[in-house]
Amino acid sequence: MSSVIPKIEQLSSRVIRVLGCNPSPMTLQGTNTYIVGTGRKRILIDTGNPSVPDYISNLKSTLKKFNVSIEGIVLTHYHMDHIGGIADIERDVISSGQNVPLYKFGRGIDGWESETPPNTDSKYSFVENASTINTEGATLKVYHTPGHTDDHIILQLIEENNVFSGDCVLGEGTAVFEDLYDYMKSLDFILSLKPGKIYPGHGPVLENPIEYVQYYISHRNERESQIISALKDSSGPLKSLDIVKIIYDIPEHLYGPADINVNNHLRKLLKENKVGLKEGDFWHNCQASL
Repeated sequence: MSSVIPKIEQLSSRVIRVLGCNPSPMTLQGTNTYIVGTGRKRILIDTGNPSVPDYISNLKSTLKKFNVSIEGIVLTHYHMDHIGGIADIERDVISSGQNVPLYKFGRGIDGWESETPPNTDSKYSFVENASTINTEGATLKVYHTPGHTDDHIILQLIEENNVFSGDCVLGEGTAVFEDLYDYMKSLDFILSLKPGKIYPGHGPVLENPIEYVQYYISHRNERESQIISALKDSSGPLKSLDIVKIIYDIPEHLYGPADINVNNHLRKLLKENKVGLKEGDFWHNCQASL
């Protein structure tokens, strides 16, 4: 169990974390939002859940304490615990009449240009991969890192060589993902940046990010090897739940989440032509007879 994250904490000369005050099994102690920069106007990364008065109060008091305002909001991805607070911030935190852009990468769906933030008439300002967002004292390089979601981005804080990882890498535990094939490539990319620290979307700051991301990768590779071995050792094709029962030693009520995890791995292996899929959702090793 990690140490308790303060609701407000200055992490460096240009980074202040304000906890989203929305703890849950999925959000851990809550969503980390970050005020970034050194000037009177700064960037806010992520906004927490909607309708969380404690978060809005803490955000307002932090801005007042440092005598700063928000000049732009960056959203790491579309999940509600990251974009849900936009409307509350626009109503209760940002000065009336102030135009604050909402920076986001577009979702990989038809008509993503029409994607809009919840509960507000505002529009997103869509960013491109490898673009930059600047504020006084901070340069944020945007990198599209799909896997957790199709629109996920991380932000490299150039001045510190640190990374805001969103939900691609958490401060504790392992992250969930929509597409494991893309997710593993995103982890490799984060490693290539060689960050000094990772400021995650949930959990404490990672002071040893290289070692931690390598653990993420090795954990997934180990699970992948178990799945391939189960298929190789089987006398015939297997359903995903059959694989769960072979490689996991867990109570039956946890089979559901484990089955989702196994299916994510199988879809990645299918893309890599390491496994095959037969009619009726039966999986087989590619060396097996079809």
